[in-house]
Amino acid sequence: MQWTLVVPVKPLARAKSRLADTAHDGVRPSLALAFAQDTVTAALACPEVADVAVVTDDVRAGRELAKLGAGVVPDEPGGGLNAALAHGAAVVRATRPARPVAALNADLPALRPAELARVLAAATEFPRAFLADAAGIGTTLLAAAPGRELDPEFGMDSRARHRTSGAVELRLEGVDSVRQDVDTGGDLRAALALGVGPRTAAVAARLLTAGQ
Repeated sequence: MQWTLVVPVKPLARAKSRLADTAHDGVRPSLALAFAQDTVTAALACPEVADVAVVTDDVRAGRELAKLGAGVVPDEPGGGLNAALAHGAAVVRATRPARPVAALNADLPALRPAELARVLAAATEFPRAFLADAAGIGTTLLAAAPGRELDPEFGMDSRARHRTSGAVELRLEGVDSVRQDVDTGGDLRAALALGVGPRTAAVAARLLTAGQ
């Protein structure tokens, strides 16, 4: 079974503010875009993924991610992350109602297609399922079977909120690249240790060079 992934990308100028101690204002937009590019590239290389829909109103992000093969859905609700995900899921299901849908974070620069395939294969066993992030507090992926609403509850303590909503937590070993989102400098170092995609590696190299 192949999936449609919905990937939310906020305006790059406002993205990744918690990385301020690692990347200055002039670099963070490029770093956030690199994260999304490496995430989308890896997702599209996953055999379990049929297509990727990026939900964004950022012109640059939409243009660059479309070049990689992603579809772009305007963030029409403008109501924040969960509204964007619900809207994106509704748009793709209007034309592909029989396909399962999963929301995937855009900040997974170390994402491995084979690990993502394992997570999606496990998710097919449940009406709704999710994967907790590396910190054990948030969520990096939320999946919904055909006919089931995505009902995203991303944000603060989303792991607990998704559990409460009835989604089944996927407890898999060896899928670190799907768990390792990047919000802080420590997260970035952890992702670099796993091995990030080429675009993130290039921007990170500039950061490291500037810090010497």
